[in-house]
Amino acid sequence: MNACTTEFQTGGQMPPDLFEAERPRGPIALWVRHHPAIAWGGGLLVLMACIALLAPLITSYDPANMTPMLRGKKPSWAHLFGTDMLGRDVFARVIYGARISLMVGFAVAVIATVMGVAVGIVSGFFRFADTIIMRITDGLMSIPPILLAIALTAISRPSVTNVIIAISIAEMPRMGRLVRGVVLSLRERPYVMAAQAAGTRLPKIILRHILPNTLAPIMVQATYICAAAMITEAILSFIGAGAPTNIPSWGNIISEGRAVWQLRPYLVFIPAVFLSITVLAVNLLGDGLRDALDPRMAKRV
Repeated sequence: MNACTTEFQTGGQMPPDLFEAERPRGPIALWVRHHPAIAWGGGLLVLMACIALLAPLITSYDPANMTPMLRGKKPSWAHLFGTDMLGRDVFARVIYGARISLMVGFAVAVIATVMGVAVGIVSGFFRFADTIIMRITDGLMSIPPILLAIALTAISRPSVTNVIIAISIAEMPRMGRLVRGVVLSLRERPYVMAAQAAGTRLPKIILRHILPNTLAPIMVQATYICAAAMITEAILSFIGAGAPTNIPSWGNIISEGRAVWQLRPYLVFIPAVFLSITVLAVNLLGDGLRDALDPRMAKRV
């Protein structure tokens, strides 16, 4: 009698509570549901990082070992991605190449962020230094990052360290101008002016009131710098101005494979796919952080 009464009251349909009970209610599942971009981007990025760190366990081949007898081999169980024209295992070179791209991306993001935050705070908080610093950053931003990086790497010999320094200098002005704009708005807030009127020391105001309120845009911009650095490093390695040829990088792997593009297109396609997936993961992470940290763009739960 109770079952019939319930079915009649619900119009012949099952009570909604039975369906609600089947939905995931855990905190992790709920967080992933509301932040899918962070979940997908972070998951792909962690996967790429694990591949790079566990490269010696994933493959037993030395990416720099040349075997002329095996050059130009097609993909097989022994060589999953085949071999290049020098007899090196392409799978090993692609896996080890992830280390260079991720290292350059993360290092440039950290260095450019630290430099940009320092420049932005000084420029935004001290009026006398703003004009000089901004004119310098405007001059750097007038040059395309890739051309500036090529010019800086051309001064010294090609190395991963020089590539990181060159890309960091090219990306720093964008972070600096972003932080400067945020600091200019925070400087006029009532709580900052009240702290100044109370005689609070300037370093304490910056560390306690200014810097914490700039973390959200800084984190988002840092992810975009990381993705841009990976692409710039690949371009520099492709044209021979990046990592040396004895160090596997997705850029120089693509450069070496272009000579036999018509015969072995996978020598170019495979490292390009790995580069695209990694950059996509970082951009997804940045978009997710922007939506999660910006109250104006956050999705309603």
